[in-house]
Amino acid sequence: MRYLALASDYDGTLAHDGVVDQQISAALKRFRQSGRKLILVTGRELPDLESVFPELHLFDFVVAENGAVLFKPSTREKHLLAERPPDRFIDDLKQRGVEGLSVGDVIVATWHPHETAVLNSIRQLGLDLHVIFNKEAVMVLPSGVNKMTGLTRALSELKLSRHNLVGVGDAENDLAFLSCCECSVGVANSIPALKEKADWVTAQPRGAGVQELIERLLADDLQSLSLKSRSHQLPLGHADGAEISLNACGSNLLLCGQSGGGKSTFVAGFVERLLERGYQTCLIDPEGDYENLAGFFTVGDENRAPSFEQIFQLLDGPESNLVINLIGVKLPDRPPFFASLLSKLQEKALFQGRPHWLIIDEAHHLLPPEWGPASSEIAGQATSLMLVTVHPEHVSPAALHLVNAVAIVGKEPAAILREFAGKRDVEPPQISSDDLPAGEAAVWFLDSNRLVPHMQTIPGSAERKRHRRKYAEGELAEELAFWFRGPEGKQHLATRNLNTFLLLARGIDDETWLYHLRRADYSNWFANVIGDEELAGEAGAIEQDRSLNSAESRNRIAKAIEARYTAPA
Repeated sequence: MRYLALASDYDGTLAHDGVVDQQISAALKRFRQSGRKLILVTGRELPDLESVFPELHLFDFVVAENGAVLFKPSTREKHLLAERPPDRFIDDLKQRGVEGLSVGDVIVATWHPHETAVLNSIRQLGLDLHVIFNKEAVMVLPSGVNKMTGLTRALSELKLSRHNLVGVGDAENDLAFLSCCECSVGVANSIPALKEKADWVTAQPRGAGVQELIERLLADDLQSLSLKSRSHQLPLGHADGAEISLNACGSNLLLCGQSGGGKSTFVAGFVERLLERGYQTCLIDPEGDYENLAGFFTVGDENRAPSFEQIFQLLDGPESNLVINLIGVKLPDRPPFFASLLSKLQEKALFQGRPHWLIIDEAHHLLPPEWGPASSEIAGQATSLMLVTVHPEHVSPAALHLVNAVAIVGKEPAAILREFAGKRDVEPPQISSDDLPAGEAAVWFLDSNRLVPHMQTIPGSAERKRHRRKYAEGELAEELAFWFRGPEGKQHLATRNLNTFLLLARGIDDETWLYHLRRADYSNWFANVIGDEELAGEAGAIEQDRSLNSAESRNRIAKAIEARYTAPA
């Protein structure tokens, strides 16, 4: 379930002439019975609201006085979210002849045409107040207070994300709170400015329009609606001057490419955009590559497995994003550990709508070909997925059948695309067999069978330091090792991490060292296997400097490696 809460304005939206029809109240009750939450967001003062709407108890929270007061009907707790304007302001308005003046816990309100007198008073008294208009109403509140700020507080109390919220309104003062809802709806009688900005406009006015919205939510969670806002799209990159994007909800992306092809750069940039938009993200990290990812808590390390209790305590906060580091879980135990974790994550997503995105790095380790979901943890998944792997054929078919978009970076894109298509038993699109240059990806959108053969990816603005353990101390596969062989192939020395490379580089004979240096083998390995373009660039400059002798070039390359991988953080 994606939309777990509905936030509604009162006058002109739920109510007609201040009254809510019984059939609308019945629709609100059905909505509550589905397990969802209701929030009322109104400019009215609480005593006035309670006098005209006896069924206020249907709502989990009421944001009153245009965002200045938070009220919980079940306990009758009331919290003032700002201070009321000073008495001298109210006295000054009376002296200016402002009629119809209403003073609430925080709000001070009147009617058109007294807005000029109100603005003059604020200016002459030098007060930090602002005026909000709602049709004929003129409302005065402390600066920065509006329906959105009050709604944000209500969501925090409910531990809900705005990405699981639908908002509905009709007037100027509703624009602020609708802008923070994942789906914004205007009833048919809304002002033109609101209709223009809303994702959807109901066919019916006022309460009948809210009822229409509720029936849609109960029927299919709004899946049948085509939401027009670009805010529901996540940019992947650019091609031919156009943005290439992915639906933020319901997308399952497979990212493929050999080591050094740019997968980590793609993931880092994508994750950054998820965080910018407030989507809660959980990244499963089998190899400890992302333990210092900005904006994330890391659970688990090389000495201990992640704690389920800690994971779900952290995820209870909508703003928390997690890296779940599995380096402390033994390799054979990782698939069953992950299966249990995934089942619990999907259960949480079913009832809380988050985490919104689950990113599974090294998916072939956690979802191997023989793995199949024992229940609904994959087939019934409620979270958007990104699966990251080298070869699709090494990933469970159950997981691959969820994929609706494939992104490929690095070498042999045509072969990888054919490999995936074979596992899905579909015909792949035609694509060049040429390797993709750094910073490019080929993307295939399966639902529309659209291929983007050359997309410029969007790297993260803050460069992520590469994880030291994997490349400084870990064991790379034999085919990824650097081999010191020399000009005649007499040597046969493998370096499967950077520490070993440094050790052998210091002891290898000059002929062998210079042979690989002149062939640019070092920079190629740093770029294509280690995946560190900056290190590769520095090594490339050293390789091209023919004035350097063997000792000088060894020393400079060693310093470049040590600065990035072995120096203190």
